[in-house]
Amino acid sequence: MARICVYLGSREGNSPAFRQATNKLGRTLAERGHTLVYGGARIGLMGELANAALEAGGEAIGVMPDHLVEREQAHLGLSELIRVRNMHERKATMAANADAFIALPGGIGTFEELFEIWTWGYLGLHEKPMGLLNIDEFYSPLLTFLDSTVSHGFLASATRDMLLDAATPGELLDIVEAQL
Repeated sequence: MARICVYLGSREGNSPAFRQATNKLGRTLAERGHTLVYGGARIGLMGELANAALEAGGEAIGVMPDHLVEREQAHLGLSELIRVRNMHERKATMAANADAFIALPGGIGTFEELFEIWTWGYLGLHEKPMGLLNIDEFYSPLLTFLDSTVSHGFLASATRDMLLDAATPGELLDIVEAQL
């Protein structure tokens, strides 16, 4: 099956829906035979996702720079923890080990990872599916903004369409799997 890279927060957010959907995604990845690739933390939504995948019998691969191992509280119970030198190497390693990408709610790091991998797809550096899990409409304002960039002529509709989205883990995985 596929290795799915998930970008998401090292915080939990303020809605129980974030944690619930993250847990469901982790379990569903494992049940469908996919391997999780993510940032390697044991805290926040990141820890929730890895724990859910592992508890459901799946594999979880974390990628974390040495300087963040202690700061982000690395998950030491993963199938594999890949330690790298810096953030650039982290993102490249995650991308190289993934067949698809999903972003859940998160902060500036999640946004940066999402937009970089989307840009890489736009530039033809990969042809892997990318999607947003729009939990509790977290990404709805962003999706509206992206649609606005199309209508204002700054983004081609084909580029916008590269970024898939769905409200539930099952729906998003169905869409992503159809493109694998």
